Amino acid sequence: MEFSENEEGLVKDSWEVLKQDIPYYSLRFFTIIFEIAPGAKAMFSFLRDSDEIPENNPKLKAHAIKVFKMTCESATQLREKGEIVVSDTTLRHLGSVHLARGVLDPHFEVVKEALLRTVKEAIGEDKWNEDVKCAWGKAYDCLANAIKAQMKHADDTVAAPSSAV
Repeated sequence: MEFSENEEGLVKDSWEVLKQDIPYYSLRFFTIIFEIAPGAKAMFSFLRDSDEIPENNPKLKAHAIKVFKMTCESATQLREKGEIVVSDTTLRHLGSVHLARGVLDPHFEVVKEALLRTVKEAIGEDKWNEDVKCAWGKAYDCLANAIKAQMKHADDTVAAPSSAV
């Protein structure tokens, strides 16, 4: 998927705004996910048995920052590299974890919606437009597709030994 110079600039400019308060925006990102899909909490082991509100959960804070930074940083490299730049080890891990948690295509759409809402909130209505939305959407779709490919690979790897019996 080609990522234009303009799209890269839009992602980088808004990422600069987001980086000013990564802890806030990364938690906001997950809060929006849970608003859209309350059942998503059950997919996170550190939230399943907790009555604590997610914003006060230190494990969620750490996870949110890691996920949010990876998503945003991989998006800013898309044009230069022509693909999502995440190590093979990280992608394999993401694929196997997402597969084990039962992540499906609709879950990726929830995360995409949460990401777009978070970016919109961060940069404000005056800078948010269809071009920014499309740039972030395209960048996210590339990352999601890379994770889905690893999920399929992990699933095929698990299925292969049992079919040989």
